[in-house]
Amino acid sequence: MSDDAVNMSMRKFLKQVGVTSQQEIEAALRANPGAAPVKVRMELTIEALGLTHVVEGEIGGTS
Repeated sequence: MSDDAVNMSMRKFLKQVGVTSQQEIEAALRANPGAAPVKVRMELTIEALGLTHVVEGEIGGTS
């Protein structure tokens, strides 16, 4: 697979992750209106490459 093909498939996957994750978070926050701010944790695992990447943060609160 060429570098361009890898890059495009990676971008497509990450876009899907971002869009679907945002939809799920918004739905959960709507269902629990008093829940913000909330701590969040996202874990990306690629078993075949031995990769685990964690991102933590907070959603909500004052802007």
